[in-house]
Amino acid sequence: MIVLAVAHNTFREAVRDKVLYVLLFFSATAILASKALGWISIGQDIKIVKDISLAAVALFGVLIAIFIGTNLIYKEIDKRTIYTIICQPMRRFEFILGKYLGLAALLALVTAVMTAVASGYVLVLGGTLDATFFLAALLIYWELLLLTALAVLLSSVTSPILGAIIVFTAFMVGHATSILNELPDHISGVTRVMMNGAYYILPNLSNFNIRAEAANGIVVAPSYVAWAMAYGAIYTTVLLVLASLAFEDKDV
Repeated sequence: MIVLAVAHNTFREAVRDKVLYVLLFFSATAILASKALGWISIGQDIKIVKDISLAAVALFGVLIAIFIGTNLIYKEIDKRTIYTIICQPMRRFEFILGKYLGLAALLALVTAVMTAVASGYVLVLGGTLDATFFLAALLIYWELLLLTALAVLLSSVTSPILGAIIVFTAFMVGHATSILNELPDHISGVTRVMMNGAYYILPNLSNFNIRAEAANGIVVAPSYVAWAMAYGAIYTTVLLVLASLAFEDKDV
Protein backbone atom coordinates (compact mmCIF):
# COMPACT_ATOMS: atom_id res chain seq x y z
CA MET A 1 0.00 0.00 0.00
CA ILE A 2 2.89 2.38 0.75
CA VAL A 3 4.34 1.87 -2.71
CA LEU A 4 0.97 2.55 -4.34
CA ALA A 5 0.51 5.70 -2.25
CA VAL A 6 3.89 7.04 -3.40
CA ALA A 7 3.07 6.06 -7.00
CA HIS A 8 -0.28 7.84 -6.86
CA ASN A 9 1.27 10.99 -5.43
CA THR A 10 4.05 10.91 -8.06
CA PHE A 11 1.52 10.48 -10.87
CA ARG A 12 -0.60 13.35 -9.55
CA GLU A 13 2.40 15.69 -9.31
CA ALA A 14 3.69 14.73 -12.77
CA VAL A 15 0.29 15.39 -14.38
CA ARG A 16 0.50 18.96 -13.09
CA ASP A 17 3.92 19.53 -14.66
CA LYS A 18 3.63 22.14 -17.43
CA VAL A 19 6.54 20.54 -19.31
CA LEU A 20 4.34 17.50 -19.90
CA TYR A 21 1.74 19.49 -21.82
CA VAL A 22 4.32 21.41 -23.83
CA LEU A 23 5.85 18.14 -24.99
CA LEU A 24 2.44 16.63 -25.74
CA PHE A 25 1.61 19.68 -27.86
CA PHE A 26 4.80 19.32 -29.89
CA SER A 27 4.20 15.58 -30.23
CA ALA A 28 0.71 16.16 -31.64
CA THR A 29 2.11 18.84 -33.94
CA ALA A 30 4.78 16.46 -35.25
CA ILE A 31 2.17 13.76 -35.88
CA LEU A 32 -0.14 16.12 -37.76
CA ALA A 33 2.77 17.64 -39.73
CA SER A 34 3.89 14.19 -40.92
CA LYS A 35 1.41 14.45 -43.79
CA ALA A 36 3.54 17.23 -45.30
CA LEU A 37 6.48 14.85 -45.66
CA GLY A 38 4.14 12.26 -47.13
CA TRP A 39 3.48 14.52 -50.10
CA ILE A 40 7.12 14.17 -51.12
CA SER A 41 6.69 10.46 -51.87
CA ILE A 42 3.67 9.85 -54.05
CA GLY A 43 1.69 6.84 -52.90
CA GLN A 44 3.79 6.44 -49.76
CA ASP A 45 2.11 9.10 -47.63
CA ILE A 46 0.32 6.72 -45.23
CA LYS A 47 3.51 4.73 -44.63
CA ILE A 48 5.43 7.91 -43.87
CA VAL A 49 2.69 9.19 -41.57
CA LYS A 50 2.75 5.90 -39.63
CA ASP A 51 6.54 5.89 -39.35
CA ILE A 52 6.84 9.54 -38.29
CA SER A 53 3.90 9.26 -35.90
CA LEU A 54 5.47 6.31 -34.08
CA ALA A 55 8.84 8.09 -34.08
CA ALA A 56 7.15 11.12 -32.48
CA VAL A 57 5.59 8.89 -29.81
CA ALA A 58 9.04 7.45 -29.04
CA LEU A 59 10.96 10.74 -29.08
CA PHE A 60 8.56 12.81 -27.02
CA GLY A 61 7.95 9.89 -24.67
CA VAL A 62 11.70 9.79 -24.04
CA LEU A 63 11.79 13.55 -23.45
CA ILE A 64 8.96 13.26 -20.91
CA ALA A 65 10.79 10.42 -19.16
CA ILE A 66 13.98 12.52 -19.12
CA PHE A 67 12.58 15.86 -17.93
CA ILE A 68 10.32 14.38 -15.29
CA GLY A 69 12.25 11.22 -14.37
CA THR A 70 15.62 12.86 -13.74
CA ASN A 71 13.94 15.31 -11.35
CA LEU A 72 12.01 12.75 -9.31
CA ILE A 73 14.42 12.23 -6.41
CA TYR A 74 16.45 15.40 -6.84
CA LYS A 75 13.35 17.57 -6.46
CA GLU A 76 12.41 15.87 -3.19
CA ILE A 77 15.92 16.45 -1.84
CA ASP A 78 16.08 20.05 -3.09
CA LYS A 79 12.74 20.95 -1.48
CA ARG A 80 13.73 18.99 1.62
CA THR A 81 10.44 17.09 1.51
CA ILE A 82 12.51 13.92 1.43
CA TYR A 83 13.13 14.22 5.18
CA THR A 84 9.41 14.08 5.91
CA ILE A 85 8.98 11.13 3.57
CA ILE A 86 11.79 8.95 4.88
CA CYS A 87 10.65 9.53 8.46
CA GLN A 88 7.54 7.54 7.61
CA PRO A 89 7.46 3.76 8.20
CA MET A 90 8.69 3.11 4.69
CA ARG A 91 11.79 1.46 3.31
CA ARG A 92 13.85 3.42 0.82
CA PHE A 93 13.44 0.85 -1.95
CA GLU A 94 9.65 1.24 -1.56
CA PHE A 95 10.05 4.96 -2.14
CA ILE A 96 12.10 4.35 -5.31
CA LEU A 97 9.66 1.73 -6.59
CA GLY A 98 6.69 3.99 -5.89
CA LYS A 99 8.29 6.89 -7.74
CA TYR A 100 9.05 4.62 -10.69
CA LEU A 101 5.54 3.14 -10.85
CA GLY A 102 4.01 6.61 -10.72
CA LEU A 103 6.05 7.76 -13.70
CA ALA A 104 5.40 4.44 -15.48
CA ALA A 105 1.66 5.05 -15.10
CA LEU A 106 2.06 8.56 -16.51
CA LEU A 107 4.01 7.25 -19.51
CA ALA A 108 1.35 4.59 -20.09
CA LEU A 109 -1.28 7.33 -20.26
CA VAL A 110 0.87 9.57 -22.46
CA THR A 111 1.78 6.73 -24.84
CA ALA A 112 -1.87 5.70 -25.10
CA VAL A 113 -2.95 9.29 -25.85
CA MET A 114 -0.25 9.86 -28.47
CA THR A 115 -0.96 6.47 -30.08
CA ALA A 116 -4.68 7.28 -30.18
CA VAL A 117 -3.96 10.62 -31.89
CA ALA A 118 -1.68 8.90 -34.41
CA SER A 119 -4.21 6.12 -35.04
CA GLY A 120 -7.05 8.57 -35.54
CA TYR A 121 -4.96 10.64 -37.95
CA VAL A 122 -4.04 7.60 -40.04
CA LEU A 123 -7.69 6.58 -40.26
CA VAL A 124 -8.80 10.12 -41.17
CA LEU A 125 -6.25 10.09 -44.02
CA GLY A 126 -7.80 6.88 -45.34
CA GLY A 127 -5.14 4.49 -44.08
CA THR A 128 -5.60 1.21 -42.25
CA LEU A 129 -4.17 -0.08 -38.99
CA ASP A 130 -3.09 -3.57 -38.07
CA ALA A 131 -1.79 -5.34 -34.97
CA THR A 132 1.84 -4.53 -35.80
CA PHE A 133 1.15 -0.78 -35.43
CA PHE A 134 -0.08 -1.27 -31.86
CA LEU A 135 2.68 -3.76 -31.07
CA ALA A 136 5.16 -1.07 -32.16
CA ALA A 137 3.52 1.35 -29.71
CA LEU A 138 3.71 -1.31 -26.97
CA LEU A 139 7.44 -1.83 -27.53
CA ILE A 140 7.98 1.94 -27.53
CA TYR A 141 6.35 2.03 -24.10
CA TRP A 142 8.54 -0.87 -22.98
CA GLU A 143 11.61 1.07 -24.10
CA LEU A 144 10.39 4.09 -22.15
CA LEU A 145 10.08 1.95 -19.03
CA LEU A 146 13.74 0.98 -19.35
CA LEU A 147 14.88 4.56 -19.88
CA THR A 148 12.69 5.71 -16.98
CA ALA A 149 14.47 3.24 -14.70
CA LEU A 150 17.78 4.73 -15.84
CA ALA A 151 16.41 8.25 -15.19
CA VAL A 152 15.35 7.25 -11.66
CA LEU A 153 18.81 5.77 -11.01
CA LEU A 154 20.54 8.95 -12.18
CA SER A 155 18.10 11.09 -10.21
CA SER A 156 19.40 9.33 -7.11
CA VAL A 157 23.07 10.01 -7.79
CA THR A 158 23.46 13.15 -9.90
CA SER A 159 21.92 16.47 -10.92
CA PRO A 160 18.92 16.68 -13.28
CA ILE A 161 20.94 18.32 -16.07
CA LEU A 162 23.70 15.70 -16.08
CA GLY A 163 21.13 12.94 -15.69
CA ALA A 164 19.14 14.24 -18.66
CA ILE A 165 22.27 14.35 -20.83
CA ILE A 166 23.22 10.80 -19.87
CA VAL A 167 19.73 9.38 -20.47
CA PHE A 168 19.40 11.07 -23.87
CA THR A 169 22.88 9.87 -24.81
CA ALA A 170 21.92 6.35 -23.75
CA PHE A 171 18.82 6.64 -25.94
CA MET A 172 20.87 7.67 -28.97
CA VAL A 173 23.69 5.15 -28.41
CA GLY A 174 21.21 2.40 -27.53
CA HIS A 175 19.80 2.61 -31.04
CA ALA A 176 23.25 2.30 -32.59
CA THR A 177 24.93 -0.36 -30.44
CA SER A 178 25.53 -2.59 -33.48
CA ILE A 179 28.23 -0.11 -34.54
CA LEU A 180 30.19 -1.01 -31.41
CA ASN A 181 30.35 -4.63 -32.52
CA GLU A 182 31.17 -3.93 -36.18
CA LEU A 183 34.46 -2.11 -35.79
CA PRO A 184 37.02 -1.85 -38.62
CA ASP A 185 39.95 -4.26 -38.43
CA HIS A 186 42.47 -1.49 -37.73
CA ILE A 187 40.80 -0.78 -34.37
CA SER A 188 42.29 -3.17 -31.85
CA GLY A 189 43.68 -3.45 -28.36
CA VAL A 190 42.07 -1.62 -25.45
CA THR A 191 39.77 0.40 -27.71
CA ARG A 192 38.22 -2.73 -29.23
CA VAL A 193 37.85 -4.36 -25.82
CA MET A 194 36.12 -1.26 -24.44
CA MET A 195 33.82 -0.98 -27.44
CA ASN A 196 32.89 -4.65 -27.30
CA GLY A 197 32.32 -4.34 -23.56
CA ALA A 198 30.01 -1.37 -24.13
CA TYR A 199 28.11 -3.42 -26.73
CA TYR A 200 27.25 -6.08 -24.16
CA ILE A 201 26.64 -3.70 -21.24
CA LEU A 202 24.50 -1.05 -22.92
CA PRO A 203 20.90 -2.03 -23.70
CA ASN A 204 20.24 -2.56 -27.40
CA LEU A 205 17.23 -0.29 -27.81
CA SER A 206 16.87 -1.19 -31.49
CA ASN A 207 15.28 -4.41 -30.22
CA PHE A 208 12.20 -2.33 -29.43
CA ASN A 209 12.08 -0.64 -32.82
CA ILE A 210 9.61 -2.24 -35.22
CA ARG A 211 8.39 1.04 -36.71
CA ALA A 212 9.45 0.05 -40.24
CA GLU A 213 7.43 -3.15 -39.99
CA ALA A 214 4.43 -1.22 -38.65
CA ALA A 215 4.63 1.36 -41.45
CA ASN A 216 4.79 -1.35 -44.13
CA GLY A 217 2.23 -3.66 -42.57
CA ILE A 218 4.71 -6.49 -42.01
CA VAL A 219 3.63 -9.09 -39.47
CA VAL A 220 5.91 -9.39 -36.43
CA ALA A 221 6.04 -12.73 -34.65
CA PRO A 222 4.54 -12.65 -31.13
CA SER A 223 7.59 -14.60 -29.94
CA TYR A 224 9.83 -11.69 -30.95
CA VAL A 225 7.67 -9.19 -29.07
CA ALA A 226 7.71 -11.46 -26.00
CA TRP A 227 11.51 -11.78 -26.22
CA ALA A 228 11.96 -8.00 -26.55
CA MET A 229 9.71 -7.42 -23.54
CA ALA A 230 11.62 -9.98 -21.46
CA TYR A 231 14.90 -8.35 -22.52
CA GLY A 232 13.62 -4.94 -21.45
CA ALA A 233 12.22 -6.26 -18.17
CA ILE A 234 15.62 -7.69 -17.17
CA TYR A 235 17.46 -4.42 -17.86
CA THR A 236 14.75 -2.41 -16.09
CA THR A 237 14.89 -4.63 -13.01
CA VAL A 238 18.67 -4.32 -12.80
CA LEU A 239 18.49 -0.53 -13.07
CA LEU A 240 15.81 -0.31 -10.36
CA VAL A 241 17.89 -2.49 -8.03
CA LEU A 242 20.88 -0.20 -8.61
CA ALA A 243 18.68 2.86 -8.00
CA SER A 244 17.46 1.38 -4.72
CA LEU A 245 21.01 0.57 -3.60
CA ALA A 246 22.23 4.06 -4.57
CA PHE A 247 19.41 5.73 -2.65
CA GLU A 248 19.93 3.42 0.34
CA ASP A 249 23.47 4.75 0.72
CA LYS A 250 22.54 8.37 0.02
CA ASP A 251 23.05 10.67 2.98
CA VAL A 252 19.70 12.43 3.26
